[in-house]
Amino acid sequence: MDYAELLERIAADVEPLVGSGTPAEYIPALAEVDPAQFGMAVADLDGNVVGVGNWQTPFSAQSITKVFALALALAEGGDSLWERVGREPSGNPFNSLVQLEYENGIPRNPFINAGALVVTDRLQTLTGDASSELLEFLRRESGNPDIGFDAEVAASEHEHGDRNAALAHFMASYGNIANPVPALLDHYFWQCSIEMSCADLARAARFLARHGLRADGSRLLTRSEAKQINAVMMTCGTYDAAGDFAYRVGLPGKSGVGGGIVAVVPGRCTLAVWSPGLDSRGNSVAGVAALDRFTTLTGLSVF
Repeated sequence: MDYAELLERIAADVEPLVGSGTPAEYIPALAEVDPAQFGMAVADLDGNVVGVGNWQTPFSAQSITKVFALALALAEGGDSLWERVGREPSGNPFNSLVQLEYENGIPRNPFINAGALVVTDRLQTLTGDASSELLEFLRRESGNPDIGFDAEVAASEHEHGDRNAALAHFMASYGNIANPVPALLDHYFWQCSIEMSCADLARAARFLARHGLRADGSRLLTRSEAKQINAVMMTCGTYDAAGDFAYRVGLPGKSGVGGGIVAVVPGRCTLAVWSPGLDSRGNSVAGVAALDRFTTLTGLSVF
């Protein structure tokens, strides 16, 4: 398949949507990003990458990093993680406090903020330095040693992180947070501030298309664990729009409020797309449309 030609066609098809939506305004550093940008990349199983538009421009990965943190926590600590976080869609906004109270401090899934905080807490316990461990993993899997944190975004997250602090303290009151909340929040905000390009993300996520095998051929996850992560991405990866995303795109995917989305075609390739304008549920308007076009034009889907 000629991915380069395909991506050019997709970029032309979605061009009218680029600039639609609104960048994440509640994080000032993200609100300032020019919304009239679009990039898309495809990586095959061997790490060969082609792209279009701003596919090599670094952007704030935000919640996309939750996928990689989950993979590391499972690889390091095994299935006991699922005793502390569920695998069900939430049906509520990603930073909602509502369900935690009547579900005894157990978040619905690892991709809403509460669940991601539990995953980062577990990774911190396992490694002693969750954010740095994650950064090094992303550098190795992407092959880009220059991937780093954005200090401005991390500071912005800290300054406007009251809701995340509330989630963490609330779960701590139920005994579902093991580390001091201030330290946990620090690692979580640094994690969300990691900057990556579409090329970086597509390469880094290949272990999910390679049934758990890392870039160097070693095994990070069992086939079953890789399947589990892909399944949770399908049902929970795009906030409370996961059903619509599955309907339109038909691939496991994880979005971030920086405007990025990573998607997986198991056994075939990984994709990453970025355009900062978000819809009302926090997903990139042009990004979702581009992935929709990809699966429509190629017939590549898990269905």
